[in-house]
Amino acid sequence: MPERNPHPRPTWHALPAREALVRLDTTPQGLSDQQARSRLARHGPNRLRQEHGRPWWKRLVAQFNNILMLILLAAAVASLGLGHHLDATAILGVVLIIALIGFLQEGKAEQALESIRNMLSPRAQVLRDGRRDVIPAEELVPGDIVLVESGDRVPADLRLLEARRLRTEEAALTGESTPVDKATDAVGENADLGDRSGMAYAGTLVVQGTALGLVVETGSHTEIGRISEMLRGVETLKTPLLQQLDRAGRVLAVFILGAAALTAAFGVAVHGQPVGEMFMAAVGLAVAAIPEGLPAIVTIGLALGVQAMARRNAIIRRLPAVETLGAISTIFSDKTGTLTRNEMTARAIWLPGGEIRIDGTGFAPQGDFHEVEDGRTREQALDLDGHHALRHFLKVGVLCNDAELAEEHGRWHIHGDPTEGALVVAAAKAGLAARELRGDHARQDAIPFESERRYMATLHEVDDEPYLLVKGAPDRLLEMCHRVRTEDGEAELDRATWEAHIHALSSHGLRVLALAEKRLEGIDALADEHAEEGLVLLGLVGLLDPPRDEAIAAVKLCLGAGIRPVMVTGDHAVTARAIAEQLGFAHTDRALTGRDVEAMSDAELEACILEVDVFARAAPEHKLRLVKAMQAQGGICAMTGDGVNDGPALKRADVGVAMGIQGTEAAKEAAEMVLADDNFATIAAAIEEGRKVYDNIRKTITFLLPTNGGQGLAIMLAVLGGILLPVTPLQALWVNMVVAVTLGLALAFEKAEPDIMRRRPRDPSAALLDLFLLWRVVFVSVLLLVGVFGVFAWILLYQQGSEALARAGAVNMLVMGSAAYLINSRFLIRSSLSMTGLFGSRPVWVAIALVVALQLAWTYLPFMQLIFGSAALGLVHWLVIVAGSVTILLTVELEKWVLRRRDVTDSGSPSRRRHDEHAAAR
Repeated sequence: MPERNPHPRPTWHALPAREALVRLDTTPQGLSDQQARSRLARHGPNRLRQEHGRPWWKRLVAQFNNILMLILLAAAVASLGLGHHLDATAILGVVLIIALIGFLQEGKAEQALESIRNMLSPRAQVLRDGRRDVIPAEELVPGDIVLVESGDRVPADLRLLEARRLRTEEAALTGESTPVDKATDAVGENADLGDRSGMAYAGTLVVQGTALGLVVETGSHTEIGRISEMLRGVETLKTPLLQQLDRAGRVLAVFILGAAALTAAFGVAVHGQPVGEMFMAAVGLAVAAIPEGLPAIVTIGLALGVQAMARRNAIIRRLPAVETLGAISTIFSDKTGTLTRNEMTARAIWLPGGEIRIDGTGFAPQGDFHEVEDGRTREQALDLDGHHALRHFLKVGVLCNDAELAEEHGRWHIHGDPTEGALVVAAAKAGLAARELRGDHARQDAIPFESERRYMATLHEVDDEPYLLVKGAPDRLLEMCHRVRTEDGEAELDRATWEAHIHALSSHGLRVLALAEKRLEGIDALADEHAEEGLVLLGLVGLLDPPRDEAIAAVKLCLGAGIRPVMVTGDHAVTARAIAEQLGFAHTDRALTGRDVEAMSDAELEACILEVDVFARAAPEHKLRLVKAMQAQGGICAMTGDGVNDGPALKRADVGVAMGIQGTEAAKEAAEMVLADDNFATIAAAIEEGRKVYDNIRKTITFLLPTNGGQGLAIMLAVLGGILLPVTPLQALWVNMVVAVTLGLALAFEKAEPDIMRRRPRDPSAALLDLFLLWRVVFVSVLLLVGVFGVFAWILLYQQGSEALARAGAVNMLVMGSAAYLINSRFLIRSSLSMTGLFGSRPVWVAIALVVALQLAWTYLPFMQLIFGSAALGLVHWLVIVAGSVTILLTVELEKWVLRRRDVTDSGSPSRRRHDEHAAAR
């Protein structure tokens, strides 16, 4: 691998351009071909390190990395060795089906790194020996001189040597919502990434102007390359459900293997049974007790959740993210375009005569103007015809402006800079059409906005007089103004007063612009000296990117559900805090910047992460640290983002949420969920769906385990008692699969409980099966055991039936009893003895009808009788089985009634909700 300089790289943005050239031993005419070849050999190609995904066969083999699956494989091999070919084939078939489901659902491999690599420009214009050439971007080396222009993607990290009206789109890298003006000046060494105006970074887009830049970093050493390396090293955490299933699987495996071994040993030692026969009994016990259908049913339940979320504009890329959403306690969200509309809006104008507030948000030209008196906004709309100063201010804002307002298909949008567009929209609210104003007052010349100047100036005829109109940063214009326009003429400018006005607007999160003018005669071509002194200040305008209305409602819903939204943005702290307040965030009295986060140790950050809801000027590594700090506090995190810079945090978060419209492909590939509508409110809907999916999975597990428990106990008691097995291993496999894929699947379609978004997030460390549900599993297992042994003994002893007939009765009793228990399982505590409980779910009755049809085929078809060793039952047998099933249903309902009386409840019950409310109050 090519070598790199082991010394820390310079802070290129802080170095003057000339010194950067010296550091890299180059000139403005570029490197020679020989120097370029030498450096290419030393530094390597300008591309990101590639990583190959796992081959398909490795992903398939990984599906067997489960202790329960390994036990089943061992049982199949042992059965084959003992000559039980049918049993071995059936076990292997079940294992393969489960593995294939997992393999297919996993889908394609991770592609985030590939998406980032594709953002690098394929070609570059370069100066070599003073001549311009076009070369593959991969051949760029530090020291090269590169030319970029509007529409180009920057091919490497550049220290700008020349910049002509250069603006770059850095939203994917820094989170900034608008194009960034670039210059050649050095900035402070500690400047944030978004403030390094003398740099152009690889992967960003040039939207205006041209530039000459010095290549200072290439490949994985660029800013985008650093993010790629961070993404490579981020550990993807297992979801809570997978962790709990793994833990439960290990416990079950130890328990089942121990019980099988002891049972077989007891049969050999006490009853003198043959070792081979007892070994097969142990295999049967293991096969009966292992819920081999559980992984498949959980996968199907998650897949159904994926489909439901897709209908609500939340696209799930990885199945386990569905249930993880139900445990989310914190949502780290970007601001621009996610919580806000990305539509800059003029909200306030401060004239010498006072402040004026403007109604309406977005680009639609609808809203009134209201005067502010003593800090209160007057309800009555302002009469614009009588307010000459305001109309003149708006008129100047339109003329010193390049943006245009347009309506297409019923939607208003801006052609040009959104900040300038906000002034055009404000004028349109006052009835001033930009096209008419510009036609009546033709522009004679202009000084375009540049970051060095921090203002824009245009020359027009206004009221038959030549006027210079200026728009720009308020602190810059205060330096250029000496007087202020009043209703009576002009007055001396009180700088302290206007600085206070600027602070007042900024404190509300508004971006402030100032407008000024100057009568200018005898000038045809503008120069900087014409604008930089003697201006008359007209006033200030405060602009705001408004919050989404639906985001405000979603934040309220999340807070009610115990979920804390946290804003992590590249914007300034004052603006971020103001938006957070409007959105209704819980903690907005304090905002930390990326630099604050950088200065904190991990322990300090973990200590304050629960008390701060706004993080501003955040870089990629800061976002990643925030997610880790919250996870260290036990939180389950979602992270929203749309840029390349969000990739590492999206991958580390428990659920990464990418924007589908504005998001980069790299962000989408790193995320578990993509919002098709870029709407924060969709996250709340997805969380509700995730909670429902987890509830239904929990109900399904509680339903399935008693079937395995009943079978396992029946085989164990038969061996311990020295009597015939009521269910053979092959019959146990049939019962497990038919119950799982028919009856168990029905619970995945259950609707959400009415209070699902009024509960606190579940504790991810809590057991999947708490004491109550474990009691329910044991209780129903015993009921099924009594039913199975009862029917088996009745047919064998009292009916004098054959072993095949008795086992057919036992198997059908087990399946029909499970079908009855399915109705109980729709509500863990609430009574099912109602029209809603008994007949409120079509999937439940479809599943029962299907399982009845399967059992009739299993019982009466000759080839099924031959395979499974069953026999045809009579009408009296079915009457006893149905009576036993109804008894199980009523017994479980009696148990529910007792539990309700004693207030022992599940997670959705009234007493648990009271506990959650008390915990929230604390």
